[in-house]
Amino acid sequence: MNYAAPWWLPGGNLQTIWAALQSRRFLGPQPVFRRERWTTPDEDFVDVDWLVTNDATPEPKPLLVVFHGLEGSSASHYAEALADAARERGWACAIPHFRGCSGEINLAPRAYHSGDFAEIDWILRRFAEQRDGPVMAVGISLGGNALMRWAGEMGAEARQVVGGIASVCSPLDLAASGWAIGRGFNRLVYTRMFLKTMVPKALQKLEQHPGLFDRERLLAARDLYAFDDVFTAPLHGFKNADDYWSRASAKPHLHRIAVPALALNALNDPFVPASSLPQASEAGPHVTLWQPAQGGHVGFPSAPFPGHVRAMPDAITAFLAAQL
Repeated sequence: MNYAAPWWLPGGNLQTIWAALQSRRFLGPQPVFRRERWTTPDEDFVDVDWLVTNDATPEPKPLLVVFHGLEGSSASHYAEALADAARERGWACAIPHFRGCSGEINLAPRAYHSGDFAEIDWILRRFAEQRDGPVMAVGISLGGNALMRWAGEMGAEARQVVGGIASVCSPLDLAASGWAIGRGFNRLVYTRMFLKTMVPKALQKLEQHPGLFDRERLLAARDLYAFDDVFTAPLHGFKNADDYWSRASAKPHLHRIAVPALALNALNDPFVPASSLPQASEAGPHVTLWQPAQGGHVGFPSAPFPGHVRAMPDAITAFLAAQL
């Protein structure tokens, strides 16, 4: 991916924050979604938002599945931008929400996490079963790590489900990214932003399932490590945050991926240290690494002012289209 940020947005933080808050997300009309609720095997639910289009052609169309990032949704800037890019190509687009992220707290004594490849597997197989056309998937940040973790776990079997996948700005080494976001400016801005929604949702989960975790420890959490240690890790079968970050990271499994895959990471991403990114020798022959110098965390804003964020969606859909 050949990408250069606008001159008036220097640095990873500006490219991250401006893209999320001020950029133009779509070039056509604002994407409109139709919600569908799926019952999970454990009697919980996930909400899937389908892009509504005026295309009534009966031919099978490729489907782009977008897995959002931490505390994201179909309203996230990258989700709308990817839906717009898919629509422009004549593709269908669906955005499944991880449990608790669709605006309604889920039912089970669990939430979602960065390595939830079993959930990814169930969702993707359901899409594949109900579609005549090819299924492609892209995961953003947390969603991308989970998607790559799934592909590594499935090996050659993933080809029966998807034609290609991509991850965008994903923390493929969770420990490195976890520590990065817990320090300095990142801790003051990004960590506070995430905990502002994560803690109340965790408390709702405790109301549903009393005794599920230590409430006082949760309220004392000031970074994602502490939150994951008291909430995410124990609720999803991990010993602690260290065990979770180690076992859920996709980086050690990239060499097992046997489906066309793209890992896009900006070298100035505030959340993902460049030193933690995989090298070609670690990725395997089916994985393409794009590591442009700029872009921030799921930013990639484009000139001219006021700019948009279609650079990344266009690059991702072009890569996936080449796999069809």
